[in-house]
Amino acid sequence: MQNQHQVQSNTKRRVFGIQTIRRFKDSEDGVAAIEFGMLALPFLMLIFAILETAIGFFAAQVFESGVDTVGREIRTGQVQSDTTTATQVRNKICEKTWGLFECGSIQLDVKTYVNFPDAPLTTPRDADGNFDSSGLSFDTGSAGSTVIVRAFYEWPVFLDILWQNVTGLSNGKRLLVATTAFQNEPFD
Repeated sequence: MQNQHQVQSNTKRRVFGIQTIRRFKDSEDGVAAIEFGMLALPFLMLIFAILETAIGFFAAQVFESGVDTVGREIRTGQVQSDTTTATQVRNKICEKTWGLFECGSIQLDVKTYVNFPDAPLTTPRDADGNFDSSGLSFDTGSAGSTVIVRAFYEWPVFLDILWQNVTGLSNGKRLLVATTAFQNEPFD
């Protein structure tokens, strides 16, 4: 008799367990919360990555525009006639960038070349992949000189998932490079 009672008890537990599982399986309570929990993090990371990419491209375009505008002043001889220093040129570029950049961190390389093909095509880096500013100089040239103006800025990257192969620097920052090339006008 006791054995039969145990069998009935075990059967009731099994049936109760199966009914409970079926009830959970058929229930849709909390599904939205679980789905949101599973999708929220990837979705938010994607949104932040898109925003950071857009801001990075916007900053690069503003930087390029500022360098081009100041390059025009070099091309027309305004910088040479005022004996403007490299720091003053850097500050002029910074004024054109609407406060997106820390002015002291902008690096300038203004050099004259005999021909345009003599201009450097690579970014100055050391063996570790860091930006190397040791070879940068400031020479605006004279009338008719071929001048290449390059400006560099280490842009901070906050969400590193999409920028891992784009940052280009070993410190995880993205190097923004703005370049303008021209031949000085005959301003003498």
